[in-house]
This record gives sequence, C-alpha cells and structure tokens, in this order.
Amino acid sequence: MRIADQNKNWYVSRFESFEKSLNGEANSKIHTVRKAAIARFAELGFPTTRDEEWKYTDISSFAGVQFDPVVKDQPHHPAANDVQRFLFKDGGYSRLTFVNGQYAKHLSSIPSLPPDVIVGSLAEALKNENGVVHEHLARHARYERNAFAALSTAFLQDGAYIFIPKGVILGTPVHVLHVSTGSEKELASHPRNLIIAGADSQATVIESYVSLSNNRYFTNTVTEIVLGENAVVEHEKLQMESSRALHVGLTHVQQARSSNFVSNSMSFGGELVRNNIVAVLDGEGAECTLNGLYHGSGNQLIDNHTAIDHAKPNCSSHELYKGIMEGTSKGVFNGKIIVREEAQKTDAKQTNKNLILSEGATIDTKPQLEIFANDVKCTHGATIGQLDDESIFYLRSRGVGLDEARILLIYAFAGEVVERVGVAAVRDRLDRILHERLAR
Repeated sequence: MRIADQNKNWYVSRFESFEKSLNGEANSKIHTVRKAAIARFAELGFPTTRDEEWKYTDISSFAGVQFDPVVKDQPHHPAANDVQRFLFKDGGYSRLTFVNGQYAKHLSSIPSLPPDVIVGSLAEALKNENGVVHEHLARHARYERNAFAALSTAFLQDGAYIFIPKGVILGTPVHVLHVSTGSEKELASHPRNLIIAGADSQATVIESYVSLSNNRYFTNTVTEIVLGENAVVEHEKLQMESSRALHVGLTHVQQARSSNFVSNSMSFGGELVRNNIVAVLDGEGAECTLNGLYHGSGNQLIDNHTAIDHAKPNCSSHELYKGIMEGTSKGVFNGKIIVREEAQKTDAKQTNKNLILSEGATIDTKPQLEIFANDVKCTHGATIGQLDDESIFYLRSRGVGLDEARILLIYAFAGEVVERVGVAAVRDRLDRILHERLAR
C-alpha cells in the first residue's frame, strides 16, 4: 500500500475520533455534510501527478505526513503582541482572528456595524442554526472532485462568517487573520470562511495567512463568496506562511446578475502552495477580475489554478497573474476560461507573465479556453522571460548599482499587480514585503 493511501486511512480514523468529540453536534445538519465529505475523501485519496489538475505539482512529500487535525478548544493562545505585526494600522477595520483555525475573541476587534450586518465566527453561526449559513455553506465549493475540499469539509469547525444585507455598503474592510502557531506535533487546520453579499451591497474583505513559527504544518482552507444582484466585493488574499508549511486554498465565488467581483491573490510564503480560485458568473452582466502575484525563492513550489465559468450571457472577465521565481523554486499557473453555450457576448481576457531570475528556477504555465458559444471575444497569453539586459544597462549608465537596478526592474514588473489592489494599507504592506524579499 502506498504511503499516501495509508495516510488517507489515517485521516479517516482521525475523523472518527473527531466525530466522537462532537457530542450533541453529531446530530446537526452540518455533520451530515461532514460524513458525506469524509466518505468522498476516502474514495478520492490524495491527488498525484497522474491527475491532470496536479500534473506539475507533486505533493507526495506532504501526502506521507500524518498531520494531526486541530480539534475544538485545543489550547493555542498567543498574546496580542505576538500578532501585532500582522495587523493593518488603518483604524476602523473589523478584525476576526483565528488561531489554528479556531476563533480567538481576545485577538479580534469588531467595531459598531450597520444594522443586520454579521461579522463573526462561523462556529457560532452554526450553533445558532443560522438558516442563511445552511443555505450556502458547502453548497458552492463542491468536494465531489476535490480531495482537499472534501477533507476541509469533513473537519469543518470554524472560520469567518460575514453577512452583508441588501443595500448595505461597508465603508471599511473586514480583516480575517488566520494565524498558525506551529508546534512539535505537525498540525492540520481547516479554516472555513463564508462571505455573503446581498443585492446592491458592497464590501472589501482581507484574508491573510501568517505563522508564528517556522515549524511544518498544513493549512487547508476553503472560502465561499456569494454575490447577490449588483453586489460589489473586493477580496484580498495574502499568503505569508512558514517556509515549511503546506498551504492548500480554495476560493469559490458565485455571482448573480450584474455583480462585480475583484480578487487579488498574493503568495509569498509556504514550502508548497496550491491556490485554487473558481468563479461562476451565473447571472447576466456579471463581471469578474482576478489578479495574482507570486514570488518563489529557495525550493518553494507555488501553484495557482484559476477557473472562470461564464454561465450566462453578456458577462466579462479579466485576469492578470504574474510570477517571480528565483533559487530552485517552481511556479505553476493553470488558468481556465469556460464559456457555456448560453453565454453569448462573453468578453474574457487572461494574461500570465513570469520572470525567471536564476538557472534553477522553473515555470509551467497552461492557459486554457473551453468555448461552447459562437459570439464571444476571448483571448489568453503567457510569457516567461528574464530581466532585460538593455534596461539594466540603461539604469547603470545613470549611476544605479547592479543590485538596485535589478530590484527596480523586478519591482516595476510586480507593481502592475500591486497597483490594482484597492486598499491602500494592503498596497503598503505588499510594497514592504516585496522590498524585503528582493533585497535579501
């Protein structure tokens, strides 16, 4: 039996222990979903490079590790000073902090909000039998074909729940901070986030993943975002985890008529990272923008898989992902645009650009178009290159040192994505991260 298959069985056994710890909750609606998810995970097992969606990303080194799922009320309580450096200084932000996937009230801050807006713990919403939660949770991010989504759903306990009612405009962002503490035991956390924006509402959500140690651990996160008619949501995801971490994330976006969604996904940390974004434009006139920036160094592997599903007519999508790879790092980009037969008048554009800064770094890029309609405008393109010698010469001829010239050019390459972020505090944070990483 393969090690990965042995560990699949181990996760199933851990689920049985988890189930026994739930007491009365084992009879809840969500636990029925959990049991279906672990059964599906047992059928699927961990993906291998024989699976087309994982062709360029070998997870065998992690699939053989028995990460211990964090269970409810497991004691991990960092102090406020421990997480201070991860906060945004702009005042007025709502902040939900989760430690190893569990809500940390003492590290959270929720100021006065408009009536009927909910910013809180998903576990609390489930406890209160919130009907809206049950209507959407695990209904969009399907786990039938995704082993990691199935595992996340099986161990679903807590995460952020954000509900913006019809017509409400949130003037300040909501920051969802996920902190991993690390320990001698290799832990697995499964944060689950649910964001619902009602018709004609507007909101910005910042979702960041950070670490307090350099221990090895597994973050397996799923975020479901639902936009009502004419809703506007900007979603910033910052992944800055331990250099030894395994991070697998799925963001599923469901869009209604004339809604507008913007995603800015930034990946810097982790030893092996897989970001999946799925956007379904399920209402006429919906618009979706996906931006991404990833910087790999050392032996990092950063894999971005995106899928934009044009299910209705007169929708548009725009996608720009940029990668910077150095050392012996590896980048993967797989961008898929699907245009359904009904989705006439689709306008979709996808671009992936990559910089290779060392001989040992590699990039695998695979843009895909699946078009079943005949009246559409769809384009895609991908480039892989190095720094331009003429540009370096130009800067050096004007007194700029070689290292500084390289940093300026790399930063200019990344800046096209950073400038698209709508939150000034996030742009400032990204500027600082890039300068620190490029100056090493």
